[in-house]
Formats: sequence, C-alpha cells, structure tokens
Amino acid sequence: MTLTIKRARAIIKAALAKGVEAGMKPLSVAVLDAGGHLIAFERSDGASPGRFDIARGKAYGCLMLGLGGDAIQKRAEAQPTFTDAMNGLFGGKFVPVRGGVLVRDARGSVIGAVGVTGDSSDNDAIAAMAGIEAAKLTPEA
Repeated sequence: MTLTIKRARAIIKAALAKGVEAGMKPLSVAVLDAGGHLIAFERSDGASPGRFDIARGKAYGCLMLGLGGDAIQKRAEAQPTFTDAMNGLFGGKFVPVRGGVLVRDARGSVIGAVGVTGDSSDNDAIAAMAGIEAAKLTPEA
C-alpha cells in the first residue's frame, strides 16, 4: 500500500480539526511518503510561515531513522552527539522532537510519516496521531 494524496488530505483535515477541537494554537501539517517526499502540506490561518520546514523536518527524521518522534526525542536527550551527527548527515533536514509520527499500513509496513507543528510537541503528536487514525492507518509516535 502507498500513501495516496486522498489519504494525505484526510490526515491533514483530521489533524487540523483535532487542533481546533482541543483549542491548540494554529497547526501546520506535512505528510511525506516512505521515501521522504512531500505528498501534501497545509498551514492553518495564523501559523507562521517557518512551520513548513519544521513540520517536514519532524516527519523526515522519523522516516530517515525508522523511529517515531517520541523515540527520536528520547535519543536526542540521551545522545545529543548522535542526533547532531544524523542531522548533519541528512543536511539539517530533521527536527528531533515529538510531533513526527510514522504511518504504518495494516501489515505494519511504513508507508510515510506526518509532521505537525504549532503547539507543544506533545499536542503536535496528538494531532498527528488523530489524523493518521482518521485515515484508517496506524501511527507510531
């Protein structure tokens, strides 16, 4: 299974709706395919323009390391030199905090990742997971 534009849009719609429902600050959501290529992005009214790179970076890091954002953040806290080296290796393109979530299909295969930014990293992760679950896929935060 691949992550289609239709599912990517459903993820974004549900993630943004979760943010509004929970009273979060304006969110931005990026959905990447398994190769780290952007499928779709949307920024809420009031979200700062730099949020694209942050959302993309959260999702990209998950894909490049094969880990959810929770695990990446824990690793960054425990081994900052490793995280710095990986970010250098990947051209500074990943953000090692919560809010990046791997997307798995029914067989457990990674088919993409979602990055959400705009509120606390914990809330960003909650919105990302809500979006993925709404698209009938499995999140790995």
